[in-house]
Amino acid sequence: MADSRSSTTGHGRPFARHGTGRRPAGALAAGVLALFLSACSSSMPLSTESLGLGYPGIALSEFKGQKPSDYPVHGIDVSKYQGTIDWNAVRAGGIEFAYLKSTEGGDMLDSRFMDNWNGAARAGVPRGAYHFWYHCRSGVEQADWFIRNVPKDPRALPPVIDVEWTPFSPTCTARPARENLIREVMAMADKLERHYGQRPVLYIPIDVHRERWVDATNTHEIWARAVADHPDNVYERRKFRFWQYTESGTVPGIRGGVDKNVFAGTRDDWQKWLRHHTRG
Repeated sequence: MADSRSSTTGHGRPFARHGTGRRPAGALAAGVLALFLSACSSSMPLSTESLGLGYPGIALSEFKGQKPSDYPVHGIDVSKYQGTIDWNAVRAGGIEFAYLKSTEGGDMLDSRFMDNWNGAARAGVPRGAYHFWYHCRSGVEQADWFIRNVPKDPRALPPVIDVEWTPFSPTCTARPARENLIREVMAMADKLERHYGQRPVLYIPIDVHRERWVDATNTHEIWARAVADHPDNVYERRKFRFWQYTESGTVPGIRGGVDKNVFAGTRDDWQKWLRHHTRG
C-alpha cells in the first residue's frame, strides 16, 4: 500500500513488507486516548459487542480457520503497481472485496486510484480506499488529503489507514514514540469517521504492532499481515478483522503478483458486516 515516498514497503508494491461503525464523534479524546496510554493488558474475549463496535453477532477473529483456504471470503488490495485491472475478471475469479491505494501523506495520490475505484464499482466488487501513513505529517493533515481525494460513497467499504515503518523513505524515516503515533493515527481516524460515517480499519504489520500497538486500542478493527504463519501466532493479544496472507497471489484480471486477504468470519458474518458498512 505505498508509493514513491516509501517505495520499499507497504501494500501493492513489488517489494516485501517489513516485520515478518460508528461511535459518538466526541468520544475519542477523553475515553479512547486514556485507554491507549494506559497500555493495559486485556484477557477478556474481544467481541464486537463488548467493545461497542456495533456489529451485533460478528465476533472479532473468533472464526477458527487455521489457513487461508479455511476462510470463505477472499479479497485483494491494489495500487498503481498492478497496472490496468480487468475488474470483471477479478470478480469472476472469486474476489469478493478490494481495497485500493488512494493517498499517501498529505500530497501524494495513487495515479490509478480513480480508475480502480470506478472499475471495481462497475464490476460489482465491494471496494474501499486505503491511505499510506506518513510519519512526518499530522493525522489531521493526512485526513484532509484523503477526504479531498476519496469520494463519499455510501456503497464504499470503510477507509483503511496503513501504518508501517518506512526505513527507506527518502523524506521521512521517523519512528514516533508510542503516545505520539497513537495520538496522530487516531486523530486521522476520528476525522475520517466524522466525514464518512464509518469507523476506519487500521492496517498494522507485525513490527509496528509489536513496537507500538500491543494493547493500544480495541476500538478499531485491525487488518493483520502474516505471510508465514497465522496472525494469532505472531500478534500479541490482538484479534483481527482482515488477514493479509500473501503479497504474491494470482488473480484473474491482474498481471503479476497481488496482495491477497481474507475476512475473518463466516460468509454470514461478511454479509452482516457489509450491511452494517454499506448503504445502497
